Amino acid sequence: MSNTNEKISRQTYLALLAAALLSFTGILTETSMNVTFPELTKVFNVTLDTVQWITTGYLLMVTIVMATTAFLLKKFKSQSIHLLAAIAFVVGDIMCATSPSFPILMSGRLIQAIATGLSTPLMFHIIFNKIPAGRIGSMTGLAGMVISLAPALGPTYGGTVSSTMSWRMIFWLILPIIVISWYLGSRYIRIDPVGTGGFDVISLIFLAATLFSFVFGVSKAGKYSLLSGQVLIPFVIGFISLAIFIYSDTHGKTQLLDIRILKWLSSSLSAFTYFVLQFVNIGVSFLIPVYCQYVLHSSPFIAGLVLLPGSLVGAAISPYAGHLADSKGYALPIILGLSSMTLGGLIFFGIQAVLTAWIVLLNYTFLRFGFNMGFSNTISNAMLNVPRKYTADVNSLFSMIQQFAGSIGVGIMAAVMAISQNNGTGSLAARSFVGGKYDFLLATLLSAAALIAAVINFRLQKRMKLNIEESD
Repeated sequence: MSNTNEKISRQTYLALLAAALLSFTGILTETSMNVTFPELTKVFNVTLDTVQWITTGYLLMVTIVMATTAFLLKKFKSQSIHLLAAIAFVVGDIMCATSPSFPILMSGRLIQAIATGLSTPLMFHIIFNKIPAGRIGSMTGLAGMVISLAPALGPTYGGTVSSTMSWRMIFWLILPIIVISWYLGSRYIRIDPVGTGGFDVISLIFLAATLFSFVFGVSKAGKYSLLSGQVLIPFVIGFISLAIFIYSDTHGKTQLLDIRILKWLSSSLSAFTYFVLQFVNIGVSFLIPVYCQYVLHSSPFIAGLVLLPGSLVGAAISPYAGHLADSKGYALPIILGLSSMTLGGLIFFGIQAVLTAWIVLLNYTFLRFGFNMGFSNTISNAMLNVPRKYTADVNSLFSMIQQFAGSIGVGIMAAVMAISQNNGTGSLAARSFVGGKYDFLLATLLSAAALIAAVINFRLQKRMKLNIEESD
């Protein structure tokens, strides 16, 4: 195994802290605004399905911006990218805090999303360029802790601030964190660009159209028939846009990101595993509070609280999962994590009839343990199995996959629940029970598929390593 005692400089730690603070704050605001939706519908006189685009639109913009980071990290100094992200966050934050209308609030959120879309890949870029190979697992584990802890604390932060002060204070109170990040980044982030060709605007446009079309189509699936034009047309547009994006990105003179990294089976299997991990994690995190309120008749406070212990345990386990990967190899924590997620989903599905808030809390904690054992280690393993010149592309692609998986996971699980509630028979609780059953089954099957993909992946990697050793 790699040497886990290699030294990391103080400058690298502070550079990572700068990127992590910005990433943490951006992700924190993703979920902190969710609890303010009922109030915002009254303040701005808009409907709930309009207000939810504060989060959905934010996530889409983050995903689109992440797709550009493979180019940006090769073309520009990392310090300049961090500066741009910090400025974007401050501008968007002030727009949100002072917004007199919903369009201004929405615009501010989209500008903030630019910052998050840049800062999270930048954090991993620093790790893969400045951290010794023997410490990468541990440091991506810490990065995973940041990504896991922020959305867990978001609803608590947003709910506390909005109920004791004002929803606008959600934005004012985080400004000092961005100033600290800005200062640290200007002093300690030092990674020079490696140079690249031009920027593929056409690919970016069609990638954005792809992501928006799929998310929009899924958002309509719960209200309309799956064969209706409102659902089918966005999906048709999405698939056409995806085909154009793939052709443009692989045949043009310039590239948005080099998706040819997926021609390696190991990279494709890792990408699928990473997608499923985040799909199930965010999807189930949405499902559980809804299920607890509709089926178990829990209060909104209890429904949200059942997620907190699992989120905290998961965040705490991330650094250990990375250390385990550094010392024992990536196969152990990733396969253990996916096995735990599969078993956790199966428990939810199998004992659904006797679920209580306490059982949900305990099993969700077990499921989140599995997620955090595998999440950061999957991207680390993918990075270490491609030539170094492709690390920026893997970083950008996997960061994009992470965000898209979360948004589409919520959309699909919400659609399944809505279809059951709108078309089933019996009480609302009984209809929600059926929707929950299908969602738990979906989470279990996807986790099992990702587990199989991971097993195949590590057997493939082992075979490749043996072939290299024999050729030497």
